[in-house]
Amino acid sequence: MATVDLTTETFEETVTKDGIVLVDFWAEWCGPCKRFSPIYDASSEVNSEVVHAKVDTEAEQALGAQFGVTAIPTLMAFRDGIMVFQQAGALPAPQLQQVVDAVAGLDMDEVRAKLAEQQA
Repeated sequence: MATVDLTTETFEETVTKDGIVLVDFWAEWCGPCKRFSPIYDASSEVNSEVVHAKVDTEAEQALGAQFGVTAIPTLMAFRDGIMVFQQAGALPAPQLQQVVDAVAGLDMDEVRAKLAEQQA
């Protein structure tokens, strides 16, 4: 599956769907972003059940600000509408696959319970 570009208008609709959504915050001028891009694109082919999305932080500055992105690339993972991972820096392919596997292996009932506990 190819990566999808997200905008302020499409972000929430995309990340709140059931399943796993990875979001790569990037910019055209960013060297590490350019090196990470082929790794991310390859992951979208291997993990076709996972939505691989990208946010251009130059074009969508409000989204970067909303999520406190201060360094790029920044990778976020959402599962069933809940952000479960956030990390700045380009990942090598094996580590990106570890993130996908870890997010897929989460017990979402436990995640929701912990989240409710934190908000109480």
